[in-house]
Amino acid sequence: MSSLSRRRLMFVANHSKLGMWFIPLALAACVVGFGNPAATALSPATQGGLGRGPAPVDLGSAGDFVILAQSGITNVPGTAITGNLGVSPIDSTAITGFSLILEAGATFSTSSQVTGKVYAADYPSPTPANLTAAIGDMETAYLDAAGRLFPDYNELNDGNIGGLTLPPGLYKWTTSVTILDDVTLEGGPDDVWIFQISGDLSQANATRVTLAGGAQTKNIFWQLAGVAALGTTAHMEGQVLSKTAVTLNTGASVNGSLFAGTNVTLIKNAIVKK
Repeated sequence: MSSLSRRRLMFVANHSKLGMWFIPLALAACVVGFGNPAATALSPATQGGLGRGPAPVDLGSAGDFVILAQSGITNVPGTAITGNLGVSPIDSTAITGFSLILEAGATFSTSSQVTGKVYAADYPSPTPANLTAAIGDMETAYLDAAGRLFPDYNELNDGNIGGLTLPPGLYKWTTSVTILDDVTLEGGPDDVWIFQISGDLSQANATRVTLAGGAQTKNIFWQLAGVAALGTTAHMEGQVLSKTAVTLNTGASVNGSLFAGTNVTLIKNAIVKK
């Protein structure tokens, strides 16, 4: 046999061996990538802006508030809030449980439970106009978050996200979302999370949303059409944009902000704007 013939036989043999390995590997990749969605559901999202995930939601002047609501803020005393509160178009009578102090001619009131200022639509100018602008910015932010397209994760775990570690990205559910166990949001300081929820957001008693890897509260947005309800002593991180109401049960805490299309209910809570 000539040397050329021997080389041809060696080429065929070697490539046949490669083919024997390649086909099972390709099949395995298909099984992992398509047959088991959960295996790939939490892979890192693509770049958006400076970090991973989508671009952040611009809160505009609504970002000056830790709690902003259209129908009122009710409170059982014992709450500690760091940041400004605001209600509009409802007036100050819809802010209850704070023992507000309004000095003559002042554009805001104060409370021993609030490290910040409290604004209402019936306070002196320019407060009414400022609140109208802030409510408008809140609604714009809600629509921005709700309108983001091409989610990285669709219907993750059927909305039961307790016990998961979530990378940055755009998440979408056409149902409600429940947190029955601790959730970790892991990513860098410029990474962004947006959660689009068509129903309610319910967090069980004593569960926590925690941050890891340098993730920042200001870059986390929970947009929901329903009610956000935090259980007793539960802890939440991020900006909650609810089309309806936000309810915190006894001892629940939030790092971030609460924005409600109707009312916010508090019971001896700790809320810090971040």
